[in-house]
Amino acid sequence: MAFQAKFITSAASEAQFIRPDKPMIAVCGKSNAGKSTLINMLAGQKKLARTSAEPGRTRLVNYFDFGDFLLADLPGYGYAAVSREEKAKWGKILDRFFENKGDIAHVFVLTDIRRDPSDDDMQMIAYLNYHIVPFSLIATKSDKLSRMKVRERVRAVANACGLGEGNVLAVSGLTGDGKDELLKKIGGIVSQ
Repeated sequence: MAFQAKFITSAASEAQFIRPDKPMIAVCGKSNAGKSTLINMLAGQKKLARTSAEPGRTRLVNYFDFGDFLLADLPGYGYAAVSREEKAKWGKILDRFFENKGDIAHVFVLTDIRRDPSDDDMQMIAYLNYHIVPFSLIATKSDKLSRMKVRERVRAVANACGLGEGNVLAVSGLTGDGKDELLKKIGGIVSQ
């Protein structure tokens, strides 16, 4: 599955949110969880979504057209070297975005496979469960671990979040490991 992905627009407020005419997948996670790297891997482009070693670079909702679906890259939650006011602003944007849950076909919650899910991750998962928004947990940066350790960490992350192991996909945006499983998941979402 190859995508002709392109950037559409950024939204700083609810008035600028796109009302999709095709399935929309939202990508969220802690700052520096690998959201931009994952988007670039899916697109087969190195610079579609800007990556940074500095957490908290995504401050708006960025929309990308992947042909069969839209992808919304959300601001990272958790650590970011920004003011409390800026974090509060991001929180409001996320709240407003998820209020239109009918527009969202699926959410990918990204977390670094090497770490246990944070309180912020757990809060996001609880929020999605409570509001019955379909989601999958994407355990990023799997290239940093051996295959055996990846399996162990997938099991540990699934247990920590109260999910089945099939709801946690280990992925590396750098090596492409897990891309086929992720594409299969996207195919299922888009065909619903």
